[in-house]
Amino acid sequence: MSEKILARAAGVENASAGDILWVDVDMAMMDDILGPRIGIAEGLKEFGDRLWDEGKAVVISDHYMPPANIHQAEIVKFTRDWSKSHGVDNYFEFAGPCHQVMAEGGFVRPGEIVLGTDSHTCMGGAFGAFATGVGSTEMLGILVTGRTWLRVPETIRAVWRGRLPSGVMAKDISLKTIGEVGHAGATYKAVEYSGDTIDGLPMDERLAITNMAVEMGAKAGLMRCDGRTREYLEERGITVDENRVSFSDADAEFAETYSFDAAALTPVVACPHEVDNVYSIDDIPETAIDQAYLGSCTGGRLSDLRAAAALVKGRKIAKGVRFLVSPASVPIWKEADLDGTLATLAEAGGTILAPTCGVCVGLHSGILAAGERCISSSNRNFVGRMGSKDAEIYLGSPLSVAAAALAGRIADPRGFIREGI
Repeated sequence: MSEKILARAAGVENASAGDILWVDVDMAMMDDILGPRIGIAEGLKEFGDRLWDEGKAVVISDHYMPPANIHQAEIVKFTRDWSKSHGVDNYFEFAGPCHQVMAEGGFVRPGEIVLGTDSHTCMGGAFGAFATGVGSTEMLGILVTGRTWLRVPETIRAVWRGRLPSGVMAKDISLKTIGEVGHAGATYKAVEYSGDTIDGLPMDERLAITNMAVEMGAKAGLMRCDGRTREYLEERGITVDENRVSFSDADAEFAETYSFDAAALTPVVACPHEVDNVYSIDDIPETAIDQAYLGSCTGGRLSDLRAAAALVKGRKIAKGVRFLVSPASVPIWKEADLDGTLATLAEAGGTILAPTCGVCVGLHSGILAAGERCISSSNRNFVGRMGSKDAEIYLGSPLSVAAAALAGRIADPRGFIREGI
């Protein structure tokens, strides 16, 4: 898939792993933390202070929203003012993490090249796009010319077959895959997810998987465009350009192939301080937590919130545990409010936050103190990721996060499901 997408974008007939290609960029995304203020605004002045195509630029203030101090407020103001002065109509704030805004806004489409100043831009690969993160210097060149060069990556295939058991989610698929490949096992490779398990997942779940491809070092995470992809986009008024839809050929050669049995998968947890430090929840010793975080561009979509709400309905979270809930976007927040999902989470003891990156990246809205321990549905558990470098972060599915909030420790969500909750 990656070879075909990059070949089209470069205007060549064929491309092979290792080729260096100059490609036309379909969409360029910047956020507040690594956006215009980091060299881009000043650098652009040297090239006429104009963008190659304002309509193909998206700027999203999400990491510092809502601003927690004057410094953050000034960065957001700079980002807002710069976007307005440069004719960028696709500017968003108080909307949610950038990757979810990109998905819901139709800014990522099958077969396109989507580049952003955030490493989890690879989430867009769930739509069959070649989406990846770039640095601010590279983004400056893209804004000036609309083009950049990319080396065509080798591709690892991750094949998942079978039906997921009750209590197991796409986040468990993602963590299990990362645990097998390793945190550097896919460095500058594309990871192509396939198999009937993937085909059966709704877009919410697919997005959770491709979002974390970068945690293996991958340049991109890809899934083929199918009926579910088209339905998701059509619901948002987006028509798929069938000429751009790419599939791997039946005889395509992959650098490596990993095969997984979904039916045998248990809930898994990534333990501190690496995303590939993955264990079955059955093998985690009793581990008390101080905070459970349900949210982010990885684990805060509507299906995530509903699954957690079903688990905690009629129960109360454990004494002394902070249960933070941050929907992944404003539309998700609204729908979860209308159907009672947020009320159920709040009644159990959850604190409902604005759609934001703040907790996930340790900037505001629930950062950790030294000695504290959190289980999170987000995508990283590095040292200091969510606050103090002396805190511990465990990563799990939204169901595992909800179960831990109830138990006050890392707990198997299947036990609560068996109880009929």
